[in-house]
Amino acid sequence: MATQAKRSRPGVVLLVFLLILAGLFTIMAATKTWTPKLGLDLQGGQTITLTATNSNVSLESLELARDIIRQRVDGLGVGEASVAVQGDRNIVVSAPNVSRDDLVELVGATAQLAFRRILNIGAGTGPATDPSTVGEDALPGLPTAPAEPTEAGEDPQPLDTSAAINYQPTQADLEYFEAFQCGDETHEDPTRALAACDDTGIQKYLLGPTVIRGQELDTASFGIPQGELQYAVTLAFNSTGTAQMSELTGTLVGQPEPNNMFAIVLDGIVESAATAQDRIVNGEAIIRGGFTAESAAALSNVLKFGALPISFEPSQVETVSATLGGEQLRVGLIAGLIGLIFVALYAFIYYRAMGIVVVASVLVAGLATYALMVLLGTTMGVALNLPGIAGAIVGIVMTADSFVIYFERIRDEIREGKSLKSALQSGWAKARSTIVISDAVQLLSAVVLFILAVGSVKGFAFMLGLTTILDLIVVFFFTKPMVELLGRTKFFGHGHKWSGLNAEHMGVSRDSLLGRRFRRASAAPSTTPQEA
Repeated sequence: MATQAKRSRPGVVLLVFLLILAGLFTIMAATKTWTPKLGLDLQGGQTITLTATNSNVSLESLELARDIIRQRVDGLGVGEASVAVQGDRNIVVSAPNVSRDDLVELVGATAQLAFRRILNIGAGTGPATDPSTVGEDALPGLPTAPAEPTEAGEDPQPLDTSAAINYQPTQADLEYFEAFQCGDETHEDPTRALAACDDTGIQKYLLGPTVIRGQELDTASFGIPQGELQYAVTLAFNSTGTAQMSELTGTLVGQPEPNNMFAIVLDGIVESAATAQDRIVNGEAIIRGGFTAESAAALSNVLKFGALPISFEPSQVETVSATLGGEQLRVGLIAGLIGLIFVALYAFIYYRAMGIVVVASVLVAGLATYALMVLLGTTMGVALNLPGIAGAIVGIVMTADSFVIYFERIRDEIREGKSLKSALQSGWAKARSTIVISDAVQLLSAVVLFILAVGSVKGFAFMLGLTTILDLIVVFFFTKPMVELLGRTKFFGHGHKWSGLNAEHMGVSRDSLLGRRFRRASAAPSTTPQEA
């Protein structure tokens, strides 16, 4: 009974593995996604050169801006992207899977966020006015000198929260608001009243001084809030912002409209006009505004990673063609296919019919890699580039190496006097640790390379690591049970000369290969009529 309880069930293991693999392709069919997201070198995309407009630009500010832009682009999930400093004033951004306008808007956004109390609401005039054509008379009755910009790394002057909350509009404020049209130029002075419109230009608002600055924002995320149907952006504040939000909402609750409302203003646009129904003491606020998943993600990432320390203007925007990458891909795939054919030929010549295991294992590893790349591209924005394909080919071929280790261990066990049936189990027990250690070293190399590398080399490291993990899975749950199942058949288990498990190929006698029971049956004396 104990022997039966420990008996392996390779057929069950193999079936479960194939069902999981089929499940990956079922998900692809359900989402109607059959191709992976491609990188810049394979699909093409946009390259934008940003030139600093500040008079003095330090290397530290330029590198900080590069890091913020990289976080924005990566956070949007556009796939492989390259962000690099060029010279002493330029940053070059290259990204696939994103339109020209979206990339320009994403990397150039200033992300000046402020929370202001709403003092008055009026009808907007639409966003038809070009801000660049509006002169100083757009701010009648108010000083027009812009606020002094804050240098990178310099802490802004503290706000008088109580004064900002209790601010009452002056006659000049009301005249300014009456004359303001959506699209007119706005200012960034947090100590003054501000006229601003929503992004549609349907409504305009007269806002009090800033109560909470964007610097008090701790993090931002997006999603569909529980019980709602549309995407929103959730903001979480630090301790200072939490106290300011508590004071603001506590003051507004219970007042008549619009005195019970506050606006979330981003770069002079009212992103959300919220009513303070309760005092917010947990430091969280939600921006709602008919967002799509893409627009909510973009706003969340811009807010999360902050404003750029210096100002830029796009000096050059180019569309990158995928023609060269496509040709390299074709040549690379042909080279990879030729290599796999030679691996298959060698497997069948040396291992004979057991070469089926090698070919099947490599094929399964390739299918699993492809399915995961498609699904990772859909869910996480992982893009496949040329170095990534090279890493995948290297990792997939490692599956053949793992079989070689297993097979040679089986041969060693048979030479030591074990039967084929016993050698399949003991050989695996000894080969298993070697395979795990080998893959662990390769996986560690891939992780280190991914951490230290930049640009497209990360694609090679990622795919090498992914296929190394898949090699372990395939060897444990496909290669090993398949060898066991074949060993139980008459063709392989009895050592047919073309099976690859025949006695001559293993370097032992046929009796040793088939085991003691076979030897006893062959050596038993036969009873003749004369003896009887």
